[in-house]
Amino acid sequence: MLLVYENKDKGISAEWKKTVHMPPHLHEAIEVVYVTNGNIALGVGMELYNMDEGDFAIVFPNVIHHYQVFDEKENKAIFLYIDPAVLSGFLKLQIYSPKNPVLKKENVHPDVVHAIKFLMQNPEGTPILAQAYAQIILAYVFTEIPMIDKKSLGSNDLIYNSVEYIAKNFRDEISLEKMAFDLGISKYVLSRMFAKTFHCNFSKYLNGVRLNYAVGALENTQDTITNICLECGFESQRTFNRVFKERYKITPREYRKRLEIGL
Repeated sequence: MLLVYENKDKGISAEWKKTVHMPPHLHEAIEVVYVTNGNIALGVGMELYNMDEGDFAIVFPNVIHHYQVFDEKENKAIFLYIDPAVLSGFLKLQIYSPKNPVLKKENVHPDVVHAIKFLMQNPEGTPILAQAYAQIILAYVFTEIPMIDKKSLGSNDLIYNSVEYIAKNFRDEISLEKMAFDLGISKYVLSRMFAKTFHCNFSKYLNGVRLNYAVGALENTQDTITNICLECGFESQRTFNRVFKERYKITPREYRKRLEIGL
């Protein structure tokens, strides 16, 4: 249950891909999912929602979610990532979240399907036109889907709260003691939870989340390795290189070089 923080907060991007199991993750973008083949299961908060071909779902910014695939046949979906900054008049995104994030095929308006397919084909087209189509999707969401307070998606469960806490704070300087204090529990209870649930200690789990973020940045940005190191919370590049090599058996620089030559 290693949580991934994805850096999807710039403009509008789109992917049409085969769906696979995705671990719990969150990001600052609005995530739109439209199933084109087969089916997938979307987990939001503590709930799991089944999605079939033609179904639509939306996940608001900074909400923990994951995907599971149970069918062995081809399962594909369009994934749109919309930076809230490109929208106007949707302050509700920070406060509310859909009560049920999924709309079944028969309830998905044709205009929404058209907007999704347009953005899939032209994610970097005319910004004003792309924003207009994104606004159409959000307008139907607020019209058709009841909203609830985003805080209600959480849980008093220590595991959930720990995952959420690290996902939101891994880029800062945090420790087991600080996390325990902020969550209002004993550091010994927290330490035992990591050992029993994640089969590792706090530091290893935290570094794992940071590495997931770093790999995403290495693969999808041209940012310098030094900046990536600092952005994902490591205290020094030396520590970053050591931890990265322990996991991937190569340095961050070697990892990026392999990507460049297609290995």
